[in-house]
Amino acid sequence: MEAVVAGGGIGGLAVAAGLSRRGWDVTVLEQTSEFGVVGSAISLWPNAFRALDTVGVTLGAERLGAAGGLRDWRGGWIVRMDDDADAVAHTAKAVVAHRHDLRTALLARVPDAAQLPGVRVTGARVEGARAVVEHDGGELSADLLIGADGVHSPVRRALWPEAAPARYSGQTAWRLILPRPEILMGAGVAMWAETWGPGAVFGMFPMADGRVYCYGTGTVPPGTRGPDGELAELRRRFGDWCEPIPTILAGATEEQVLRNDIYYLPRLPAYVRGPVALLGDAAHAMTPNLGQGGCQALEDAATLSVAVETQPDLATALRRYDALRRPRTQAMGRKALMSRDVSHLSWPPARSARNVLLRAMPKSVFIRSLAQPFSWRPEEGLVRG
Repeated sequence: MEAVVAGGGIGGLAVAAGLSRRGWDVTVLEQTSEFGVVGSAISLWPNAFRALDTVGVTLGAERLGAAGGLRDWRGGWIVRMDDDADAVAHTAKAVVAHRHDLRTALLARVPDAAQLPGVRVTGARVEGARAVVEHDGGELSADLLIGADGVHSPVRRALWPEAAPARYSGQTAWRLILPRPEILMGAGVAMWAETWGPGAVFGMFPMADGRVYCYGTGTVPPGTRGPDGELAELRRRFGDWCEPIPTILAGATEEQVLRNDIYYLPRLPAYVRGPVALLGDAAHAMTPNLGQGGCQALEDAATLSVAVETQPDLATALRRYDALRRPRTQAMGRKALMSRDVSHLSWPPARSARNVLLRAMPKSVFIRSLAQPFSWRPEEGLVRG
């Protein structure tokens, strides 16, 4: 069986690895010249590691340790997680990995002959039982086409013409990876936290090799940029927030800052059309508020890989993939949007009321919210024939 994967990002490489492991002849079309990485870090939770195991990928990375929880922008705790054994058991299983490291591990499981960089997908169509992908160098035909080509997917535009385009979430995101500042050395888990302020969020989490991953989000019009650079914009927006945020930003450089507007995809009625399946952001781009976007792409890849192996034929496998992945990912997308709304409140009375309610909420509620996404297993819902 032949498969063409449009897009060599995390989800595309994962499904290519999973299908190759099961004997498929796979071709991955990637528009960048060397499967280059755009982005900084990615949070990986237990569900993501199960998915990686399914596609045959091992990623060695430093565990996060217990996360501190949520703070307000003046430093007061909204929800503290490091003082509860059950909460620590969940958060300590996370890894914040560099996207380059994850992509390198995935590429190692995709045959060299299957990797075609520098090829831009321009469209797709279905001819009988086969899919045809159009690219700037010609066409390829396959038994299966997987659109893993991102939130603005050409495959989705071609074969789902009725689908609504991606929508701007109202927020932009700044991300940076930098050496761990002295202020964080020995500071304990209390510093590994997400901080909520007026219409904005700032998070910081440890990585391997003494680095720290930081991100900030703000409510701004799409397409805007800092007039004197993105680091200066970050310092303006977060420079008067609680420590260690100002100190971290004081030690950063402009080259370390990436800025991207955040888009999400309205719900699709199906992720499959004939011999074509959508995967990852092409199917269900979501805001990053749950830290599950990349994890869900990996789940997609694992589910599709298991489905083609356990179901009696490809058509049945694709139906099962759609039936399993669409409800879960769309529910996750809705929760991410709700989390965005809760975390980016601007009106002071609304923020105060939110903080009071969250502080009064039993810790068990937060633990259940953490555990729910993590319980997924790749074989769920997939039984042979």
